[in-house]
Amino acid sequence: MTLFKNKSTLFMLLMACTQLGWAQQQDQPNIVVFFVDDLGWQDTSEPFYKEKTSINKRFHTPHIEALARDAVKFTDAYATPVCTPSRVSFLTGLNAAHHKVTNWTNPKANTPTDNSDELLTPPDWNINGLSPITNVPKTIHATPFPSILKDHGYHTIHIGKAHWGSAGTPGASPLNLGFMVNVAGHAAGHPQNYYGEKNYGNISGKASYQAVPDLMEYHGTATFLTEALTQEALKAIKEPIKRKEPFFLHFSNYAVHVPIQPDPRFVQKYLEMGLDSTEAAYSSLVEGYDKSMGDIVQFLKDQGVYDQTIIVFISDNGGLSLQPMRTGPNHTQNLPLKAGKGSLYEGGIRVPLLIKNIGQHQPKVNHTPVIIEDLFPTILDLAKIKQYDLIQQKLDGQSLVGLLSDRHENEHWENRSLIWNIPNKWTVPDGPGINFFSAIRQGDYKLLYDMKNGKLELYNLRDDIGEKNNLASKMKRKTKDLSTLLSEQLKIWNAQLPTYKSNNAPVLYPDQIKL
Repeated sequence: MTLFKNKSTLFMLLMACTQLGWAQQQDQPNIVVFFVDDLGWQDTSEPFYKEKTSINKRFHTPHIEALARDAVKFTDAYATPVCTPSRVSFLTGLNAAHHKVTNWTNPKANTPTDNSDELLTPPDWNINGLSPITNVPKTIHATPFPSILKDHGYHTIHIGKAHWGSAGTPGASPLNLGFMVNVAGHAAGHPQNYYGEKNYGNISGKASYQAVPDLMEYHGTATFLTEALTQEALKAIKEPIKRKEPFFLHFSNYAVHVPIQPDPRFVQKYLEMGLDSTEAAYSSLVEGYDKSMGDIVQFLKDQGVYDQTIIVFISDNGGLSLQPMRTGPNHTQNLPLKAGKGSLYEGGIRVPLLIKNIGQHQPKVNHTPVIIEDLFPTILDLAKIKQYDLIQQKLDGQSLVGLLSDRHENEHWENRSLIWNIPNKWTVPDGPGINFFSAIRQGDYKLLYDMKNGKLELYNLRDDIGEKNNLASKMKRKTKDLSTLLSEQLKIWNAQLPTYKSNNAPVLYPDQIKL
């Protein structure tokens, strides 16, 4: 008995099945993540505060403003105070205290990045970063979510800065972390140079680990690095759109990380505003990134896929606020927040976050405290991927989808604790909230533990966003409760603590500090 009467019937059946497959693929939303490097909470003309400040007015980011009109704006979003811990948390859904990549990773494998301290020795943390395979020394072995997206039919693309693992380890290449396309991502954390005329650092005899790979077609041209990466992103998403294939674009431009070099397309307006050359250059880097976002969003609209695309905009830590890289008094660049990059005060960890859901065309503002590891389950939830296998990690992040739709239990979010643990020496000298600090936020209250000096600080962020009024001595019960919660979670995660050089004993847990 013949199953099909003729080849034509078989052909038509196969075409129908193929078209059904395409339709099923189109049911999955596209996902674009704009991951900015070192952008402060205040570093846009779109305010994430109750009002637009004088710092907001230094920047011109009309495309971020436009995205905010179609998105949920999270005013109390957090990352870690430096880049690699945030990036690893983003890919793994793990808190940095849990995955133990607690400082930025060196491009050279097995090379700690901690500075020397006269009193404390940092712990033996995961200095080589993230690894998708087991038995790589000093790494966190975990499943990165792009590999899950890839396994569920997504075309996965990485453009720009990676900085998930040291050179010579699997985590150094995005291609080992679930990305099918990689342009310019490697082990280094900043560009050697932003200028095409300088080959982005790829000059014989002068290239360092930070020379940006790929992009050879732009060498010797006047193409600024931000623009070169934007063009590569547009090329990369064109094909999956053409094939009606869902895609994930992780666009992690190197801006606005040092070196702070002026983008010649935008810098003049900021000089004319009266900013000095450094701050004008910084503002030009911000506007260049904003234009980059705008170009990609416009391409999505032109291709008719904007409404089917989820867009996330976030920074990996607070804004840099140290001389000589920035000008003006230290730690004034993020006001009213206290301190900046490297610190567990708000200026170092509070970051801008926008999430646009599919078909969204109205702005919303959400004041719930959320943290960067929440994006792992959120993105998979939005991608309609409910079942997936993890190598070994138990997620610390929680899906934010309920917050996007206003369907959430307030009590759950109000009682949730956000945790930070930085047992490292990031820079010299010590600064406000910088080096050897832990912290916890629950509701309006935030507790900081200064490991080096054995001190606790308590702030009510609703009333005191600048963390000026330490309530620890006035609210001893609240201080004790939060120090206990922080200590318990650090122990659950087996989080690392520094040790005293004098006797190799670990510092005390925060609940052991006398009030």
